[in-house]
Amino acid sequence: MTEGQSRAQIGRLILFTTLWLTLFLLSVKVSAAWATRSLSLMAESLYTLLTGFSTLLSLLTITPSERPKKRSVNGHSKRESVITLLFIAFLGFAGLNLLVMSGQQLTAITQRETLIFAARVSLPLMQLLGVVVLTTLGLALLGINQAKVLSNSALRFNASQVLKDVWLTILVVGGLLGVWVGLVWLDGVLAILLVLLAVGSFWQVLSWQLPHLVQQTAIAPEALAQIVRQVGGITHCYQIQSRGIVGRFVDIQMRLIVHPEFTEVTPVIVERIEEAIQERYGPVQATFYIDDDLTQAVILKPSRLKVEVNGKNSHVRRE
Repeated sequence: MTEGQSRAQIGRLILFTTLWLTLFLLSVKVSAAWATRSLSLMAESLYTLLTGFSTLLSLLTITPSERPKKRSVNGHSKRESVITLLFIAFLGFAGLNLLVMSGQQLTAITQRETLIFAARVSLPLMQLLGVVVLTTLGLALLGINQAKVLSNSALRFNASQVLKDVWLTILVVGGLLGVWVGLVWLDGVLAILLVLLAVGSFWQVLSWQLPHLVQQTAIAPEALAQIVRQVGGITHCYQIQSRGIVGRFVDIQMRLIVHPEFTEVTPVIVERIEEAIQERYGPVQATFYIDDDLTQAVILKPSRLKVEVNGKNSHVRRE
């Protein structure tokens, strides 16, 4: 396993752990909000759900080195796009309902009517939320530290979202303390504020992840061709494609024509090309199709590269 693969595996493990812990904390918050009828805590749960959604997309961004053959070369496939649309629909439905209920609650308070959703704050609830805050804070600090160690932008972005969730939970705790001492209107006001913040944060998450949801050229073919020409043994390169985001992950495909005198060292040449691209553009996965005159499949095991030659079209990929 290469160093890059090891870093990606560690990043996936951290994001996977973060995802499940976030979902667990989400279930705790929703259960507590339902039991205490706190609209502000329910609204904050929307942001926790958004954090889990962002973690899921970040987890899918850190793609394993071996992708399924039918998978699109961009960061996400249609499946993730459908998940995003479903999440938008759910967020809109839940947010709208919370806004309506909060408005009804504030109207009832101004007219001195009996509250339908009166928050019931207690000491056990405060203690539970304190544990939630500490757990989420520890998760955010872990993500920030590992993002620095691994130089992983997906981890860094995800950790910032988790940290924001911490501050919002603390805000809700403060509001519930206000409700406890008699400021009942704080619950409805905070619920409206948190719903609006969740919508803004969702747009931020979508803007950061959007380049992975569509196909786009990550690196100009001319720039890649210039790098290839600097490596000896290649006479021509064409059909150059690149998808992803520079600095996060880029999937590159190209066809190469190797000079006959360098046929035996083709694996070394393509390895040098990939290393040269990585030095300039960061994490990449490169697939090379070699035009050659060989007619039978050859597998070179001493190297980290496997070369499959079939007729004139061969596939070179890293194991």
